[in-house]
Amino acid sequence: MTKSKLWTKDFIIITVTSFLVFLTFYLLMTTLTLYSIQQFNASQTEAGFAASIFVIGSLLLRLVSGKYIDVIGRKKLLFGSLLLFLIASLLYFTADTFSLLLLVRFIHGAAFGIATTVMATAVMSIIPPERRGEGTSYYSLNTPLATAIGPFLGILITQHADFTMVFVVCTIFSVISIVVMLFAEITEVNLTKEQIQEVKGFKLQDFFEKSALPISSIIFIIGITYASVLTYISPYAIEVNLTGAASIFFIVYAIFLLASRPFTGKLLDIKGDNIVIYPALLLYTIGLVCLSQSYTNWMLLVAAAFIALGFGNMISCSQAVVVNKSPRHRIGLATSTFYIAMDAGIGIGPLIIGIIVPIFGFRGMYMSMAFIVFLTIILYYFVHGKKTGLINEKKRVA
Repeated sequence: MTKSKLWTKDFIIITVTSFLVFLTFYLLMTTLTLYSIQQFNASQTEAGFAASIFVIGSLLLRLVSGKYIDVIGRKKLLFGSLLLFLIASLLYFTADTFSLLLLVRFIHGAAFGIATTVMATAVMSIIPPERRGEGTSYYSLNTPLATAIGPFLGILITQHADFTMVFVVCTIFSVISIVVMLFAEITEVNLTKEQIQEVKGFKLQDFFEKSALPISSIIFIIGITYASVLTYISPYAIEVNLTGAASIFFIVYAIFLLASRPFTGKLLDIKGDNIVIYPALLLYTIGLVCLSQSYTNWMLLVAAAFIALGFGNMISCSQAVVVNKSPRHRIGLATSTFYIAMDAGIGIGPLIIGIIVPIFGFRGMYMSMAFIVFLTIILYYFVHGKKTGLINEKKRVA
């Protein structure tokens, strides 16, 4: 039996464009706090808000875009959001007050939320269903790669040039995104009158896909724990004098994720969800325990490897599960639900962790995060794992 083709022109183009959009996001997340302090004399709290308001804009527009993706049309919404993403990149040059900077950040986040939701929806529609785990694993590599390259690029630019160059680079990425996407065919869904009627109104089900909520609840919790890694790895490394390893933490993370994704995606397609997700949650738990007990540089990098194998693969495989469980005409809404849960977790995480750190310290905080992830193994069993096991058992019997 011939395998369905995965690496099509459209799959490659959407994946590359998504990478450029995420790269811009992480490049700016690394530099905007310092820019706000130096350019506008902002306080630490205000500077942090300048970074986080981007996520707020993204969250709000994901709610709306998920509902209307297939009503407005994927192609129109994608190019409209990419154009807005470019305009927002240009507006940084004219934002001469802190208030204007906040407005630009919100607009940029809104464009990011729409564009990434539409691209994820579009790419899920062109991945062959029988290779969805594998395809999702490859597609979602753009996020960890951007997490590794974006901050590195941001620090490199600010060390050798001024902040204007940061905005120039982001503008170039935005232009390339639009140009590259012109060569892709975006799969549209022709909604029936009944399906269009479903979209009307403002019921809760209009903004969330019910079938995606069980896994998304897990992702929300996992997102909170991962915020501890994203937000606090640098101050933790300074406190324990491991800044050398911290500087390449996300590089190691990306390497191990790149090496594992092809195998975990195929495994999910062949053996089912549980064979990947249970070990991923366990590996993530081990990674956070290693992080909490890091006394040497090599131990910190071992933690990065375990977190990549755990958290990184949990995210991609969960996204494939969400799409597989949703009706075809609600894939956009399911994708939106998934990303909202992840963004909300990562967004709320620093607030919760900020309360824990003064009480337990960094090591205690990471150990508590490991305990929370371990508990999600039990939660996963009840919301999805045991149902998947029953389905697979029935298939074997049949």
